[in-house]
Amino acid sequence: MKYGEREIEERELEAWDNPFPERDYEVSITFGEFTCLCPRSGYPDFATIRIRYIPDIKIVELKSLKLYLNSFRNEHISHEEATNRIYGQLQDMLNPRFLEVIGDFNPRGNVKTVIRVTSDGKAKNC
Repeated sequence: MKYGEREIEERELEAWDNPFPERDYEVSITFGEFTCLCPRSGYPDFATIRIRYIPDIKIVELKSLKLYLNSFRNEHISHEEATNRIYGQLQDMLNPRFLEVIGDFNPRGNVKTVIRVTSDGKAKNC
């Protein structure tokens, strides 16, 4: 097993204390190399994952987030499930004041999919 593969396998998503919990500020994270596998065909799906949140007490540690997102690369999972799972994990761990996760999947078979999950439960215009 190579170094990076071992890191991904042993990953643990980490939360750190927010250095400014009294402030409302937005954190925007873009992960442009997300991959997973189609649950039907096994073909790779590629996406950009965008995360926006307003932290409360906790923030996400970025290297642990990178390893967590890379762990999807060999998983057979739908676009909807992947985006909602990422959202759920971050929501449960951080309990932020606001959270939005967007899975912007590259076209495959002439179909493009954008999945948006927000903490207010309402889909925004894509």
